[in-house]
Amino acid sequence: MDLNADLGESFGSWRMGDDPAMFQLVTSANVACGFHAGDPVTMLDSCRAAYELDVTVGAHVGYRDLAGFGRRSLDMSFDELFGDVLYQLGALDGVAHAVGASVDYVKPHGALYNRLVHDAEQAAAVVAAVNAYDPGLPILGLPDSELLKQARDAGHPVFIEAFVDRAYRADGTLLPRSEEGAVLHDVDAIVERAVRLAAKGEVVAVDGTVVQVRPDSLCIHGDTPGAVEMAAAVRAGLEAAGIELESFA
Repeated sequence: MDLNADLGESFGSWRMGDDPAMFQLVTSANVACGFHAGDPVTMLDSCRAAYELDVTVGAHVGYRDLAGFGRRSLDMSFDELFGDVLYQLGALDGVAHAVGASVDYVKPHGALYNRLVHDAEQAAAVVAAVNAYDPGLPILGLPDSELLKQARDAGHPVFIEAFVDRAYRADGTLLPRSEEGAVLHDVDAIVERAVRLAAKGEVVAVDGTVVQVRPDSLCIHGDTPGAVEMAAAVRAGLEAAGIELESFA
């Protein structure tokens, strides 16, 4: 099972999370590409850390929304979103190559990630951009999303993600962050959820429904308060359950 986190989200003098500690705990890092978060130096530091610690780098592409941290959905034309995703891929991949690393998968961020569950046009733009950059690049996302359906049809390897620190709705989508209880903080509950997802491929939704997910990768958010302690506990819990941790890519 892969354990990933959204990293490289600092910007200038503004610090987000404890990346040095998180890089020690994950097997894959979704690195911000400068649009929702991140800057060239942060991207460089992130790719260098990933290379040194044998952590797989993924391009965490998002809306061009630094002020809103990419958590505001934007109405964009096909060409606008195509260009923005292509730009972000090229930027991060160039930085990665400079330090000996490479971009080995793509995972959209925030509002874009959630919109690509159901928005066929935006999903088509993202898939087209990834395909234009690298037809063999894997894409990580929610099961049954427009993103993964179209990526699979385009011939990309697709991998399913589940969240250990986010609440689920009965339809398998994430409870919006605007609703109470959307982000989980109880470490014991998070560890239990992670082990259940890895071992049984299922998660309990907010209404008690058992949702089948069968993930290839588990995500824990690096910007959540106490993220390092949570990630360490999740990793220890998975290993104690006999689940080997390795990157899906």
